[in-house]
Amino acid sequence: MDSGVPPTPPQQYAVAGRIPLAVVVVDGDGLVSHWSTGARRLFGPTREEAVGEPVIELLPISGALARDGEYEGYDAYGGLGPGLDASLNGLTAFPAAGRARLSEPGRDQVDVLWWAYPMVGPGPERLLVLAADAAQFRGGDESVERIAPGFALHTEFTEFPGFDELARRLPEILPNMSVQESTRIVSQVLDLGYPVLEFSHHDRVPVTPDWGVPRRAERKARQRAAEAAAAAGQPVNTADLEQDLEYAAVRERLEFLNEVSGRIGTSLDLARTIREVTSAAVPRFADFAGTHLRAAVLAGEGFPDGPPGVTTIWHRVWVEHNDEPNRWDDTVPVGEAIAFPEHTPFFQCMVTGEPVLIPLISEEMGNRISGQFEKRDLRPLINHRSMLIVPLKARNVVLGFMVLMRRPDREAFNDMDRTTGAELAARAGLVLDNARMYTYQENVAETLQDSMLPQVAPRRAGCDAATRYLPGTRLGRVGGDWFDTIKLSGSRTALVVGDVMGHGLNSAAMMGQLRTAVQTMAAMELPPEQLLRNLDDLARRLGEQYLATCLYAVYDPIRSELQISNAGHIPPVLVRAEDGRSELLELPTGAPIGVGGVPFETVRVQVAPGDRLVMCTDGLVEVRGEDIGVGLATLCESAAHPAASMDDACDTIIRALNTRGGRKDDVALLMSRLNGIAAEDVAEWRLSPEPREVGRARRLVREQLVGWGMAELSWNVELMVSELVTNAVRHAHEGDVELRLVRSDTLLCEVSDDDHALPTLLSASTEDEFGRGLRVVSSLATEWGSSRTAAGKAVWFEHALPRPQRGGRRG
Repeated sequence: MDSGVPPTPPQQYAVAGRIPLAVVVVDGDGLVSHWSTGARRLFGPTREEAVGEPVIELLPISGALARDGEYEGYDAYGGLGPGLDASLNGLTAFPAAGRARLSEPGRDQVDVLWWAYPMVGPGPERLLVLAADAAQFRGGDESVERIAPGFALHTEFTEFPGFDELARRLPEILPNMSVQESTRIVSQVLDLGYPVLEFSHHDRVPVTPDWGVPRRAERKARQRAAEAAAAAGQPVNTADLEQDLEYAAVRERLEFLNEVSGRIGTSLDLARTIREVTSAAVPRFADFAGTHLRAAVLAGEGFPDGPPGVTTIWHRVWVEHNDEPNRWDDTVPVGEAIAFPEHTPFFQCMVTGEPVLIPLISEEMGNRISGQFEKRDLRPLINHRSMLIVPLKARNVVLGFMVLMRRPDREAFNDMDRTTGAELAARAGLVLDNARMYTYQENVAETLQDSMLPQVAPRRAGCDAATRYLPGTRLGRVGGDWFDTIKLSGSRTALVVGDVMGHGLNSAAMMGQLRTAVQTMAAMELPPEQLLRNLDDLARRLGEQYLATCLYAVYDPIRSELQISNAGHIPPVLVRAEDGRSELLELPTGAPIGVGGVPFETVRVQVAPGDRLVMCTDGLVEVRGEDIGVGLATLCESAAHPAASMDDACDTIIRALNTRGGRKDDVALLMSRLNGIAAEDVAEWRLSPEPREVGRARRLVREQLVGWGMAELSWNVELMVSELVTNAVRHAHEGDVELRLVRSDTLLCEVSDDDHALPTLLSASTEDEFGRGLRVVSSLATEWGSSRTAAGKAVWFEHALPRPQRGGRRG
């Protein structure tokens, strides 16, 4: 080293916490590709001097491992692998750790702790070396029991060209850490941090994985080779053999966990994730694996509340084994809900949140475990097997547990396997929690969407309706599309389809506000163009982000007429019943709701009984990269296809348009069959605003009901008509009072006058002269209401038809 080496700073002994780390990344040619500030402080050369130079020349610690008992505070690292030079020269393909003494002219001797992590992948980096000054761990009354590398804010990896790839692979190249720790490291590295060394006086976790046993075939091969050498009189190095076996075990466990990590979590679907997690353990790690989850997790509900207990219900969600087929099906069936008894290893695992290891289930233990369960005999399945039960946890809450077993002809689980199983469960728990959260959020989104979409009545006076809603394929599955049918006076129906621009909860909330506003204004009997104008004003008052398209139509089944107004929406399709021809209605496009300053127009369209009106949002016809005209043409063609029912007609349209691929937007579809009401089912009269007309109204209604074969309704209907006509005569100004009876699925009676004040249901006492009329109507009618009209107001009521005629005539 040159004389520019900075002087050694005074020693500052660390207490439990963090100290800086030196970070060095080495490429496949043995050259330094990253050299941190910590490396400059510990080893001397600057980044400019180090990058591109052979790492062997910069880290002069090869072979000088300390063995003088001076490192009692961290003796867990004694003997963990060969010297650092073996890693630097690519002679080891597994993580290694050790101690070394750095001696350089002109500076004090430095004792170093180091970790070397081989890296694999498409990038040029092949080794990550972390190092720290061991002197910082001396001092204090307590010995340090845990030393493990970690990362915190301001990591200098951002200056390293392969930083992104390195950050993604940290969970793989730091295998000694749990998934939670690895994930935290990645997030912190991405947040730009500097490397530190975390250590604790309480936890004893080895830096290098020491769990597992080597592959059986590999171990036996090495043992046979050693036995053959001994038989031939050749010297056998027992220590080297043990070390080789130990590292073979480490390599096997690393490969197994890396393989598992690649197999699980390929989807956010909870059921698929459960199968992946369970199947990952069989047959390589166990012969049987059964996964149990808490009911709240399986249902996709919120995070389980509180620790589990004897009353906690667990669902056996998947079983995987390599025994003979169907051997486990009757005793431990998939889908069973069960509460585990207190004095069982299963209960111990789920309560403590720690793995439970039973190397061998004796007959006595098997009898004891099986005796805790009623109506099932577990002994033939568990006796003489080795069992390991590992908890599936997330955020320190037990979501479930996995039961792992090995047959008697296989090596029993040991402490090293317990660590491996715990690591497997930790990764599985994180993946399951991600799937649970996604399922929960998806359920919340669907519940929110369902609550905001109306329950459209399939039949109204002179009109049938069918609807479909398809959530978008984007994450979240919540959008701003909606449809609605609104009952109006005079047997009319308002038909609405709208689409709030954007996606997610904000769009859904805006949709809810606009839909409520449309319902309110529709009840005020506003003409379509005026309703859209008012809706546009409301959207601009609510905020600039309120933009939506809307198609609003009013169907009058008596006049067989549609009044339609459009606010930037795609046009509807009208299918003629006479010849089955379909057409896009030509409407003034208008501007979207929320733009402002653009007038809206109403178009009147004459229709015939049996015609169908199809209204939808653009998500059904619009596909990225394709002209929308193609989708509209397909919509017209599929809408004209004959269908046995309205639901079948909707499904035909969905199948024709939803299979083209590329759809991401949500879809709202409203189809209405315009049945009309025949002239013989409508009776209308004009009455002068005089009290004597009340008796005439009763007589006219009675005669009409007899003519329709509804004489048994006469008494109730006459009484309600007399009350409404009396009120109309009392409050009318100069115009006539209009009385209308309409026979459809119900009997509708409507009384109109030129007074704009709507009647109010009052609480009348025995001495009050007025206020009882609407109470009589409210008690006798199946439904009643009032609304403003252009000339004044209309008050109406409905009465159920006589039983023999119920559903008989539909106009």
